[in-house]
Amino acid sequence: MEEIQSQSDHYRSSSSSASSPASRVPSSNFFYLRKPGSLRQPISFEDSPDWDDTDIEVRVDEGGDSINAATTPASPSLSKLNSGSLPSPPLPERAVVARKISGASLAWKDLTVTIKGKRKYSDKVIKSSNGYALPGTMTVIMGPAKSGKSTLLRALAGRLPDSARMYGEVFVNGSKWHLPYASYGYVERETTLIGSLTVREFLYYSALLQLPGFFCQKKSVVEDAILAMSLGDFANKLIGAHCYMKGLPRGERRRVSIARELVMRPHVLFIDEPLYHLDSVSALLMMVTLKKLASTGCTLIFTIYQSSTEVFGLFDRICLLSNGNTLFFGETLACLQHFSNAGFPCPIMQSPSDHFLRAINTDFDRIIAMCKNWQDDHGDLSSVNMDTAVAIRTLETTYKSSADAAAVETMIVKLTEKEGPSLKSKGKASNPTRIAVLTWRSLLIMSREWKYYWFRLILYMLLTLCIGTVFSGLGHSLSSVVTRVAAIFVFVSFNSLLSVAGVPAHLKEIKIYACEESNLHSGTFVFLLGQLFSGIPFLFLISISSSLVFYFLVGLRDEFSLLMYFVLNFFMCLLVNEGMVLLIVSICQEVYWSILTLVSVHVIMMLSAGYFRIRSALPRPIWMYPISYVSFHTYSIQAS
Repeated sequence: MEEIQSQSDHYRSSSSSASSPASRVPSSNFFYLRKPGSLRQPISFEDSPDWDDTDIEVRVDEGGDSINAATTPASPSLSKLNSGSLPSPPLPERAVVARKISGASLAWKDLTVTIKGKRKYSDKVIKSSNGYALPGTMTVIMGPAKSGKSTLLRALAGRLPDSARMYGEVFVNGSKWHLPYASYGYVERETTLIGSLTVREFLYYSALLQLPGFFCQKKSVVEDAILAMSLGDFANKLIGAHCYMKGLPRGERRRVSIARELVMRPHVLFIDEPLYHLDSVSALLMMVTLKKLASTGCTLIFTIYQSSTEVFGLFDRICLLSNGNTLFFGETLACLQHFSNAGFPCPIMQSPSDHFLRAINTDFDRIIAMCKNWQDDHGDLSSVNMDTAVAIRTLETTYKSSADAAAVETMIVKLTEKEGPSLKSKGKASNPTRIAVLTWRSLLIMSREWKYYWFRLILYMLLTLCIGTVFSGLGHSLSSVVTRVAAIFVFVSFNSLLSVAGVPAHLKEIKIYACEESNLHSGTFVFLLGQLFSGIPFLFLISISSSLVFYFLVGLRDEFSLLMYFVLNFFMCLLVNEGMVLLIVSICQEVYWSILTLVSVHVIMMLSAGYFRIRSALPRPIWMYPISYVSFHTYSIQAS
């Protein structure tokens, strides 16, 4: 303790502009103070008075501003953050009242998470964490990289990997942890959106995948999600960059990914890094939008690395983590007081979140070592002159013995002593419905994206022209039979091999599927069937166009029935080949390995197809059984 006390005194004396608890003057405004007796220096957010979580009601006047609409008793002067300099997306004219969402209280007690890696023992990623989240509030989990933020968020949402083990208790509305389907939403740090769809189309198809068939207000919930995330001006714009239209900015794309989870109107919404890769204006607009969403009653829990002072003022509660240890949980302004009590007051010109991370991020120790020689010549760097490990121990010890920790335990007891209404599943779409939705959505995407099938159609036509001109004018003599068989083999084999051009497009679809599958909006069997069915019209178009060009250039028998038989034969080859491509791409999930595997499989099938050597003469183990019977090239050549 002497080491901790001496280090705290050293840091306090080295900070030229810091505050102390004794120097604070009660006021409606929150101030940073330099030293005892110095002048008060206001910052850009105000102290939040006590308020009742249930007394939240937001009514938006017609044409009202979204930031003004976010004003709640928790942030009474939130509109002053705008000051007319930050334009807000206007709400739709018909939106008068923000629809309420029935939130849920969440509490966790002595929560510990261990993850077993390559070592024999398991690492404790989260260590005895306590906290809670209330309806209508925003609870932020903050900390440096690898501090356990995302792990804690996943633990609360029940999305830990198989290698992780969770200990402790989690309560939802006072009862043991249970979050059924559609009662919560989870937004990953990086999500894949469909760039060729508009915002409204994307959300509508998401609603069809998530909501049960008997729910008849799908368009209504889509419009509510657009309104909740202030996307009215972008509803009819394409999400991603297109060949003839510009896509949405990063901030709007991030809000679309959150709106996708809102179509189910979840009680609790978990968001991993909502400000990931956003600039200051987009970050502020994002948090104001989330504040407006929380004011409708939804319980918001999200992680964040750092934020500006304005954004920090919008948080209701903060859970500060470092190396899995909880250094503080409580009101955001109380966190500043906690750091001041521990001897690490926030300097006047520094953002609170930056100051917190500076105090608990061990990576800054390397910066201190790098700047040591420079400090000897130019004096101490007032903001990077403390031992981070000592600061962490000081903050942890101070918090455990503080009134804030006792208040958290009291609140957890209050939330768990009486069970509230249990959350029930709202139902989900059936598998046939999801297959139909995915088929139609993929068909729409493929018709707009040239790289899916239109580019492949051009490649098929070019290759067919090359093959047709090489084998043109064969005639119908008996001596040309061998050459005709060779032409058919080359046509079927090379065109089937050309399907590797669709690997990047399939990989993009798989990324979208992975995001939807993690939230139980889709399944492997559903996805594969939807993709295969949606490709049938394009494969049929390719088979007709390529077969007609090849058939008449080579000069095969001029009979309509034989021509249709040849077209159908080639179409079935393409369909089977497309299913094989989807299967291999789903397993490999990388462009390089997918193409390498596909080419290898095609070469093996071509060798055993019966052209280079008749099938009866092939070695029986492996080549004849089972490869020659698995190869679709074999049946195509025999049928032709």
